[in-house]
Parts: sequence; structure tokens; C-alpha cells
Amino acid sequence: MRLPGFSARTIAIGYAFVTLLVLAMFASPLWYAWRTNIQEVRTELLASEAQRLGNLFRRGGPAALTTAIDSQVEGTNDGVRKIILLMAPNGAKLAGNLPAWPGGLPDRDGVSSATIRVDGVPRRIELVRVTLGRGYRLLIASNLNRFDELERLFVYGLLGCGAAVLVGAALGGVLIRRALLTRVQGISQTTAAIIEGKLSRRLAAPRDGDELQLLTRTVNRMLDQIEHLVTGVQDVSNAIAHDLRTPLSELRARLEELSVNRPNEEETFAEIDAAINDVDRVMKIFNALLRLAEIDSGSRRNGFVPVDVTNLAAEVAEFYAPVAELRNIALAFTPRGALRAVGDPVLLAQALGNLVENALKYAPEGGVIAIAVQRPQRDMLEIVVSDNGPGIAEDERPRVVERFYRGDTSRGTPGVGLGLSVVSAVARLHGGVLLLADNRPGLRATLQVAVSPAGGTQA
Repeated sequence: MRLPGFSARTIAIGYAFVTLLVLAMFASPLWYAWRTNIQEVRTELLASEAQRLGNLFRRGGPAALTTAIDSQVEGTNDGVRKIILLMAPNGAKLAGNLPAWPGGLPDRDGVSSATIRVDGVPRRIELVRVTLGRGYRLLIASNLNRFDELERLFVYGLLGCGAAVLVGAALGGVLIRRALLTRVQGISQTTAAIIEGKLSRRLAAPRDGDELQLLTRTVNRMLDQIEHLVTGVQDVSNAIAHDLRTPLSELRARLEELSVNRPNEEETFAEIDAAINDVDRVMKIFNALLRLAEIDSGSRRNGFVPVDVTNLAAEVAEFYAPVAELRNIALAFTPRGALRAVGDPVLLAQALGNLVENALKYAPEGGVIAIAVQRPQRDMLEIVVSDNGPGIAEDERPRVVERFYRGDTSRGTPGVGLGLSVVSAVARLHGGVLLLADNRPGLRATLQVAVSPAGGTQA
């Protein structure tokens, strides 16, 4: 069975159906209870009244009963409410608010229903007929028509509620459809603008409490990521064209010179070694770009495991200690207890290694590099690498994480400008960010890592 699709019409029909069903579930027992209980109570009252009057007849005779009936029906001779009639054995009326014994009544004592005419108007009655001693007859009846108006009001009220529900459902369907179409139109316009290349367009920010607030924010975050990826692809394309030109041009020039000059064996092998270095540089660029692409895709998040970040930092510090010793640089790491997070240990080690290599590259001889792991917030860890090198100018810090960007202080040093880009991408993958600050002197690089980022498992 195929379920109906989601639409304003479906919502309106469903709302009307459910509301009418609830209304029927409420009214049906009420109607049944009314009809059943009122009949039982009416019958009990009639039987009780008949018994009372019969007892009065037996105690005081016809005269006492006539007096009691006349006083009871005084002012109610229209027979609208209660009907009482006492007949003599000869058929004469002794007391009551009917002129004569109605025709068509059952010829037996007990409770029954019938239709009689009162003042020329047909009325449905429930009656109790009692044959008293010496041939006297007593009729006590309750007019059923006096409840017709109340029942009509109940039915009209129920129909009015049903009509109000239908009108409300139709009006609500129109309003919901208009609201949905407005939102869909906004999404369509934004999507069309993005298709045309306007990647900065976003959905309008919803008001607090808006039902589509979560969807709008999610779509805007998705568009931010799309813009970031597309811009990254464009930047990488431009950067590859620019940064690969130099090593490839040098490689071609060397090979061309070997082909034309055909130098001796020693010079030939020297040029071959230089060509290999150029190829290694190109491969290093491509490996870094592939690593960045893998990180940006989020595929590495599937391999997140609990990681002892303190132990990881200690291993990285131990690995780079011989290099720092050769350069007469003090590399210090002070453990502060086991601090754990959920992440990719390989990527975290690579990111921390990039920060240490960057510090080793720019720290002066006799300089100091400090590695620290701390937990400033309950849900966030920080891996801090600080040095006393030249640092990075404040206006350059936002740009150094861009791919292939190299600042003024790095022009004469080896590298391709992807190290901090990788660190920044690893931080984003782990729900954090790379922060660069002045160490006075030097650079203080802080790699933030969420203790349990989205998609991971709490350690």
C-alpha cells in the first residue's frame, strides 16, 4: 500500500480526519449515555410516581387522589411536561391535564411508548398505565418531545464543530501551502544563484522557534562547505600551476642540457641527482595535496579511535629530539597526565610533526621549542607548540594556512607551503581549529581537538 506524499493538502486532510474522528469519539459515548440514562431515569420516575399515587388511592380513595392530581397539574394543562390523567370506572375524567383518555394506547398495565395528540399537536410519550381498585384507571406519561430541542441543539453544535474543523483544515492547508511554497521558493532561488556561480548566497536566517530553523542552518553549513571545497579546488588548481612550474621547468632544463651538452659521467650523475630531487619535490607536493583531499572529504573520520594525546605528543617529541639536538635547539615536552580524545592518531601525529618541523625550521641556534598538551575546556584539548624564532606577522597569520602560501620569512627556506594547511585541515576534521599567536618572541601554534567530535565515539 502506497502512503500519500507529504503536502499541504495531505496535512489538511489528515488534520480534518483526525479532528473529526476525535470529535465523533467524544460525541458518540455522550449521545449514547444521554439517550440511555435519560430513558432509565424517566422510566424510574414514572414508575415511582405511579406507585406513590397508587398508595395514595389505597389510603384515601378517589377523592384524595383527585385532589393530589389537581394540585400537581395546576398550571400545566398543556401537557408539555408531565401528563397525568385519572379516569372513573364509567370513563369520566376525574383529574389531570388531558381532556380524555387518549386513543391508541396499549390495553394493559405497565410501561410503554406511544404518540398522542395534545392540543392538536402529535407528541411522543412514555407512559405508565395503572389499573386501580374498583375500575379506576391512572395514566402517568412524560412528554418525549420536550427533549427534541435539546437534542437538536446538540446535533447542530456537533455539525457546527465539524464544519469549523473542515473550514479550519482548508484555511490551514492554504496557509501551510503558502508558507511552504515561500520557503521552497527561497531555497530554489538560492540554489539557482549557486548554480550560476554565486557561491556566497545563503538561505535567509530563520527566526528563533522556526520549525525549519535546523534545516536552514544545516543547508547553510552545507553551502559553506561546498564554497570552501570549490574555492579550495580553484586555489589548488592555481597554486599547482604556479608551484609545479618551477621544479618541472628546472627538471626539463637539466634534461635538455644533458641531451645537448652530453657532459662527462660525473656531471651527468650530478644532474641526474638534481633531477631526482626535483621529482621528489613534485611528488611531495602531490602527496600533500592527496592528504589534504582525503582529510577534506571526511573519509578518515570513519577510522576515529580513542587516542592518548599526551602519549602521542611524547612520541613525536622523542622522534624529533635528535634533529633538535643536531641543530642545538632545546626541544622540551612536559607531560600533564593522560589526556584522551577521539580521532585519527596518524593524522594527529602528522599535524603535530608539521608544527614541530616548522618550529625547527625557524628557531635560531640555541633556541627553545616547547610542546604542551592541555585541556582548557571540558570538551576540547589543545596541543601547543611554541618557539622563539622570528614568528609570523599578525596580518599574515590568516593567510599562512592557505595552500601554497609562503610568507616573507619563508622565501629562502625549503618547502611548498602546505604544512600549516595540513595542520588546519586536521584540526577542522577533529572539530577544532588551528590558532596562531605571538609568543614574544616567536610563534605559538595551538592545535585544538574536540574530545569527541561529530562522527566519533567518546573515549
